[in-house]
Amino acid sequence: MVTKGRLFLCATPIGNLKDITLRVLETLQEVDLIACEDTRHTLKLLTHFSIVKPVTSYFEHNKKYKGEKIITKLLEGKDVALVSDAGMPGVSDPGQDLVEECIANGIEVIALPGPVAAITGLVLSGLSTQRFCFEGFIPRVKGEKRAFFKKLANEERTLIFYEAPHRFLGTLEIMGEVFGDQRQMAACRELTKKFEEVVRGTISDVLKHFNQKNIKGEFTIVVAGAEPIKEEKGMDWALAKVAELQSQGLTAKEAVKQAAQEADISKRELYDQVMVK
Repeated sequence: MVTKGRLFLCATPIGNLKDITLRVLETLQEVDLIACEDTRHTLKLLTHFSIVKPVTSYFEHNKKYKGEKIITKLLEGKDVALVSDAGMPGVSDPGQDLVEECIANGIEVIALPGPVAAITGLVLSGLSTQRFCFEGFIPRVKGEKRAFFKKLANEERTLIFYEAPHRFLGTLEIMGEVFGDQRQMAACRELTKKFEEVVRGTISDVLKHFNQKNIKGEFTIVVAGAEPIKEEKGMDWALAKVAELQSQGLTAKEAVKQAAQEADISKRELYDQVMVK
């Protein structure tokens, strides 16, 4: 019985080649096949580290056909490394589909962690890292872009996006219209490369900074989450709160004081309502 091969998800540098891990280099030297988005791009990486291995393309438009070929190799006992052009395969690329197929076929999947532009941009942004969501690439069409941002307008977590340089300014203009141009953000360009640039400020600040420039390099955009919508606590809420506090042993006066403070209403008006009841 043939032992199945393994799929290795190998994170590659997002800019600086020194960021590749020893474990990834070791794995790329040992696998039987390397699947990648762009063979030309990956061959440059392999040549830099003197790695000679068979390479095959695997990207959005050939993922079904090539995915079947790769699964066949794995079932024959061959080990395969999957890499993207930059960062962790499976994030905003068809690697997810291959992982699903491997799991369905009982093939072991091993992730070799490394650089990820989304997380690198997040920690550089200076914005909250407590809760965040990665939204990937922003739609290209203007109408779809606006609808996309409208769905996220009230999202309270820090938002992370990827955007191409030639669409960056137009994207920020629409983002400012939907989110408000005073929302805090960070535009991270050419991360880990020689000309890395991180511009922080309001959306309008960042637009102003880049407006007169010949923009080059991919962007990781990090935007502060929306301010929490303040819950309205009126008289009915306060009366229920008074009853709850009294059941816990507080006097009417103590309960009214606390409930009025939490509901931000008049203590006297609340007390009058309590006395009526």
